Amino acid sequence: MIILIDNGHGIDTAGKCSPDKRLLEYKWSREIASLLCKFLKNCGYDARLIVPEENDVPLSERCRRVNAICDQYGKDKVLLVSIHSNAAGADGKWKSAGGWCVYTSPGKTKADTLATEIWNAANEWLKPYIDNFTVLQRKGEYDSKQRPMRADWSDGDPDFEARFTILTGTKCAAVLTESLFQDNKADVDFLLSEEGKNAIVRLHADGIMSYINKPDK
Repeated sequence: MIILIDNGHGIDTAGKCSPDKRLLEYKWSREIASLLCKFLKNCGYDARLIVPEENDVPLSERCRRVNAICDQYGKDKVLLVSIHSNAAGADGKWKSAGGWCVYTSPGKTKADTLATEIWNAANEWLKPYIDNFTVLQRKGEYDSKQRPMRADWSDGDPDFEARFTILTGTKCAAVLTESLFQDNKADVDFLLSEEGKNAIVRLHADGIMSYINKPDK
């Protein structure tokens, strides 16, 4: 199984950062993607970055790169994970939204199984974040509607469905993760901490490996 990692956005993408500019999504996602690839390779897996460049490679080119590998090895031998950090607004101000979630394209596909495995791993690796969420919520860091693990269970699994190009334009099982919010102070603190980075890397790695090792995927 070939594991393709897509790191969101690029150095030339406007916005996509925390209001205080401490977290730049393109830089953070590339760090996480690189650490994830290294971890998976050390575990014996074939993991590859599809966007080693720092500039924002167009979605059409990202999809072309993924599909070229699918055509070479077979789409069932490839999976794709696109790594992002969420945002509640585009006005450059701090928000009260928080939490982790995963997206797939609409309908039932193998990506739903991959998303569920990563979501389950997130429940384990984000336990310190989850346990602290209600404490911070009482302090006003998150509004009352927020949950540390965001999910849409309407179709029986936790992933949200969206027609993101990286999901609908690729041939293999593909998911997109939104790891917390870049415009929430508490989330940014966690994302930039060594504990947070390790948790985000490991939840992706464990979810991917669990999916690959499922006999009935």
